[in-house]
Amino acid sequence: MEFDRLAREMRRLAIEAGEAILEIYGTEDFAVRAKADESPVTAADEAADALISKGLREAFPDVALVTEEQAASHEVRAESFLIVDPLDGTKEFVQRRGDFTVNIAYVENGVPIRGVVYAPAKKRLFMTDAEGRTVEEEGPFDAAVPGAVRPLSVTVPDNGALGVVASKSHRDAATDAYIGRYSVGDFKSAGSSLKFCLVAAGEADFYPRLGRTMEWDTAAGHAVLAGAGGKVLRFDDHTPLSYGKPGFENPFFLALAPGVELVAPEG
Repeated sequence: MEFDRLAREMRRLAIEAGEAILEIYGTEDFAVRAKADESPVTAADEAADALISKGLREAFPDVALVTEEQAASHEVRAESFLIVDPLDGTKEFVQRRGDFTVNIAYVENGVPIRGVVYAPAKKRLFMTDAEGRTVEEEGPFDAAVPGAVRPLSVTVPDNGALGVVASKSHRDAATDAYIGRYSVGDFKSAGSSLKFCLVAAGEADFYPRLGRTMEWDTAAGHAVLAGAGGKVLRFDDHTPLSYGKPGFENPFFLALAPGVELVAPEG
């Protein structure tokens, strides 16, 4: 893989998709329909998916592509592949809360090693550079011209006062009970893959997810967090979360800065 080119193309396509999403977001009304799994989808999801898929297939025709909005791509079996969630946080988008993201990642041997997460309404862009290090670009964002960036790194956590971030739309009693087993100094709620990015930026230490997710929901955020020195582990046995699983469904997981003292799962 040409990582210089990959970083450029992922960034460009994420920004262009973000522009298409915001154009629909800015309209007075947009249609929302339910997919087969009852999750919502809008014209913004579909427009962003079409734009990103076309761009990636043109740039990297020999690399397998998996995308949330194209069911046929879910049958892909490859050691290396691109994986896309064109609009993560559709519920946030529909409710006009702004915490939605464009996500593009590259997975190699089960590990997301490059990724971009763009939150167009929040005006935040997180990505791995050609060397795999995570940076945040300063806006305004021009798809054709990269802006100034600052390197990101996870913080050293204080286990007596952890910074925890959890889902805004998918919190449940089990998640709250698990978080309650830690000493929490600061708690944030955020939507979509932004939670990974807050840990990567040192704005939180720990993101536990005790709920259903798919690999396209997490791959880009996982890559961004890993490039900043963080980890994403399975909840059940604390081994690294891997990708390319049958059906692309994730187990529960924990995203964290090294040094967070994990408690063992109950039972």
